[in-house]
Amino acid sequence: MIFEKNMKQIIIALFIFISTSALFAQRQVRKDIRKGNDAYKEQLYNAAEASYKSALEKNAASPEAIYNLANSYYKQGNWDNALKTYQQYLATENSNQTKMGSAWYNIGNTLLQKKDLKQSMEAYKKALRLNPNDEEARYNLATVQKIIKDQEDNKQDQNKDQNKDQNKDKNKDQNKDQNKDKDQNKDKDQNKDQNKNQDQKQDQQPQMSQENIQQLLKAIEQDEKETQEKVQQIKAADRKQKNDNNRRQNKDW
Repeated sequence: MIFEKNMKQIIIALFIFISTSALFAQRQVRKDIRKGNDAYKEQLYNAAEASYKSALEKNAASPEAIYNLANSYYKQGNWDNALKTYQQYLATENSNQTKMGSAWYNIGNTLLQKKDLKQSMEAYKKALRLNPNDEEARYNLATVQKIIKDQEDNKQDQNKDQNKDQNKDKNKDQNKDQNKDKDQNKDKDQNKDQNKNQDQKQDQQPQMSQENIQQLLKAIEQDEKETQEKVQQIKAADRKQKNDNNRRQNKDW
């Protein structure tokens, strides 16, 4: 009987001790969170972070401490830790849709800071599913969607301009090569005709005087000069036609 009585007293004392310790720890958690909140309001985000971490050392599952710690990371520009901690909060909170929506909204802001536009857009959508009345999430979603659309439109325009420039350069090079071949073939034919005429004259007059030779050289030089002038005229006409074509294309475009 005495043993049973002592056991009951021990159990009661142990229960009281555990309850008191738990209550004390809970009070310490609340104290750390309040301290962190005060520092956060004063924009002392590093001090706020330390207080929230202190609270989590006493109660690792405190949703408020986790959520506020994520906010302190965000305010310090620590996007990776903020994102991870918001996700940790969502793992502990599964009943309050408004708070869950706020967490997804903050995740959207964090992803936006990381320039992950598409994932940010999805986060805002989840925030609105949980809280359709969140006008800030709605506004941010519309803004991100517009940014994504503008980027895609600009990319399409750039690709279109690039392809147009490539085709224009390709056509220009082809025309240049064709004109070059044309000029080379013409010069070749002219040289061939000149050589043929030279051969014929030499066959007909095998013993030309020095004066005749000089006259022939002058005639050849004159022919070459006239040929070059014609070539330059052809090239100038081709350039003019290309410029006219380019002006028409730019105007149409």
